[in-house]
Amino acid sequence: MVGAFQGSGVVVTGAGGGIGAALARRFAAEGARVVVNDLDAERAKHVADEIGGIAVAGDASAIVGDARDALDGTVDVYCANAGVAFDGGDADGPLDETAWAASWEVNVMAHVRAAHALLPAWLERGSGRFVSTVSAAGLLTMIGAAPYAVTKHGALAFAEWLSLTYRHRGVKVHAVCPQGVRTDMLAATGSAGDLVLQPTAIEPEAVADALLKGIEEDRFLILPHPEVAAYYQARAGDPDRWLTGMNRIQQQWEETR
Repeated sequence: MVGAFQGSGVVVTGAGGGIGAALARRFAAEGARVVVNDLDAERAKHVADEIGGIAVAGDASAIVGDARDALDGTVDVYCANAGVAFDGGDADGPLDETAWAASWEVNVMAHVRAAHALLPAWLERGSGRFVSTVSAAGLLTMIGAAPYAVTKHGALAFAEWLSLTYRHRGVKVHAVCPQGVRTDMLAATGSAGDLVLQPTAIEPEAVADALLKGIEEDRFLILPHPEVAAYYQARAGDPDRWLTGMNRIQQQWEETR
């Protein structure tokens, strides 16, 4: 797809490292003009300087206006990639209201606010592309991380709603749902991540490759770990059996803590 996004205006949130930085690099390689967003201004500038992009630091919930200005008024692709994860939901219970509030704001409402700001122009011109970095946790779940698992389900639900509501009006939506990816976020998941995610973890660049292939094939659901499709089918086909299997993993995790 070399040059497929030549001249396109692309925004990537949470792009100071990890998946976001890989997406920014890949879109830049395709010829896009890329806005690199991150809360950490120094990290955003580092990636932007590397790829010839434009750094726009700040909260991912409120950067559409600044990003649009940086791209001379037009955003063609918006990658809602910024995310947060917290430990929680173990045998002691899932209630940490600070973690729940932050997860809801970043993992769900930042997507909603961005779409609200982008849709008027996209609908007027009949084109636009919204990329939501969800996680396999949004299709399945994740032990030891209740706020993350639940809000990633919310992110997927919102992406589905966007797609079904606006696809006939030219808005393309993609939900990217990897399992473990070798990033700082994975390193912070502790023993639960070591058990469930590390064995099959991939590099961020593999996620960017999967997204570009999914865009080329015009697919909504993008699975950098193809085996997730079978897990998702098993979950839908026999929820009790699937939950029993996940509970065994939970017990295995508890035994190692």
